[in-house]
Amino acid sequence: MTVPAVSPIPRTRPGLGVGAIAGALVEPGHRHHALRENTDGNKEGGESGRFAGSHARGRPSSPLPSIDDLLDLAASDDFHRWEAQLAATGHCAHPIRLEGRIDAIDKGTGQSAVMYDTATEPGSILRIACGNRREDVCPACSEVYKNDARQIIRSGLTGGKGMPDTVATHPAVFATLTAPGFGPVHTTRMSRARQQLPCRPRRDAHERRCPHGRDISCPRTHQPEDPRLGRPMCPDCYDYTGHVLFNALAPELWRRFTIYLPRQLARLAGITQKQFRAEARVRFVKVAEYQARGVIHYHAIIRLDGTTGDCQPPPARYTAAMLSDAIRQAAAVIRYDTAAITAADPDLGRILRFGTQIDTRVIYSGGALSAQAVANYIAKYATKTTGASGLPHRPVNGPAVIAGLHCAAHHKRLISTCWELGKHPAATALGLNRWTHMLGYRGHFLTKSRRYSVTFTALRKARTAHRRQQRHPDGEKDPWGRDLDEHTVLLMTTWRYAGTGHATTAERQLALAAAARAREHDQIAREETWLN
Repeated sequence: MTVPAVSPIPRTRPGLGVGAIAGALVEPGHRHHALRENTDGNKEGGESGRFAGSHARGRPSSPLPSIDDLLDLAASDDFHRWEAQLAATGHCAHPIRLEGRIDAIDKGTGQSAVMYDTATEPGSILRIACGNRREDVCPACSEVYKNDARQIIRSGLTGGKGMPDTVATHPAVFATLTAPGFGPVHTTRMSRARQQLPCRPRRDAHERRCPHGRDISCPRTHQPEDPRLGRPMCPDCYDYTGHVLFNALAPELWRRFTIYLPRQLARLAGITQKQFRAEARVRFVKVAEYQARGVIHYHAIIRLDGTTGDCQPPPARYTAAMLSDAIRQAAAVIRYDTAAITAADPDLGRILRFGTQIDTRVIYSGGALSAQAVANYIAKYATKTTGASGLPHRPVNGPAVIAGLHCAAHHKRLISTCWELGKHPAATALGLNRWTHMLGYRGHFLTKSRRYSVTFTALRKARTAHRRQQRHPDGEKDPWGRDLDEHTVLLMTTWRYAGTGHATTAERQLALAAAARAREHDQIAREETWLN
């Protein structure tokens, strides 16, 4: 028999409060609800839980279902309703399963009626999107997050989503702030003619060795997929403690950068800081990316506005070239002494700073570096992790768990160093035991200044309202046929967490196939839009 395709029905929230109707479906991009601990992990339960995304990370995947199991699922009476739920989650790879109901109570008469009950759903379960931003955990939810990030970035450069079109004329720079070196690692190098060069060639390679007797040269030309990229030449020489501390305190370095940048702009303009604050404001959006060696660096769009609240351009003397100079100078001068947080412990003493490879590129409307290209580039990294296989998605619980990880020795040692620093009396304020899976990084992956552009919350609310309007063009009704009004009807919701992931391997296999078809359809639609 032929397995039916996923129905392309409109997606909307079930309304875990006001606005729910019988048989309502969940909005896939909505990330905030009482069951979620954070936006980067899943609660344990069901098929996935702590091993969500295990196949992408190199761990064993779930066994494939039999043909009979697939056919039984496709032939079931409620298969089309299951398809509808799946489509409503955006084809989420690890949906959260809920049990419960929504009751409506007429405030005037006290009469109650059931508006929605999961008993009418397949398996008596409602499935909602996990909302995980990580592409290797849930491609569907990460795509929603990526598209929202793209809108946030682009609207701050070209206007739209509540931003005026004149923002496109403001000085704007795409900046990259890298991490310093913690020891020689395998890397890729390019000549000025854009030809790839050997990693670390040395004519006297046999004579030049590290204090531990290891050869620190490499005559090979590494390809982008080479697993040796980012690995230390000598693990014993590599400063793992400094590496983890930089990841942990990178958000503080960025905070200091945002303080120093207006000072440098005022100095270059030949005015006081008070005068600068009266004339211009610095707006930014940034995303954190892991380099191959497992250390954080930042990509940022930095824009200058006037001091009025309606995003007017700054005075003409503030140019993009001046902004580029100020960014390089501010990034070069900031420092952070770890003694401020590690109680002056000599083993943890480091002076942290950004690396010397500071890149700034002016964003031109319609130029080689356009707003669209920058938005796509930064949004891509908003859903990425380290890219290394075998790394955990959740904090580890001790040395025994670390020893059992199926990841490279370099990353395993970073996780181990992070765990040890979390137990170190002088570094307890950093709480690094909770960030072992992030290699010590404690910040958000995408942040922005308040007035750069629209917010994630505004985009999600707009998407929810749009899908609700699609599903109920005449407005939502209460059980008595009246327009749903929270002033006359009280909604009582009862939900119970029933697990994470698909209930059976057959459901999971069909869901993955449907998700692949949906992504292919979306890609074709985007390409047709670009061509037209």
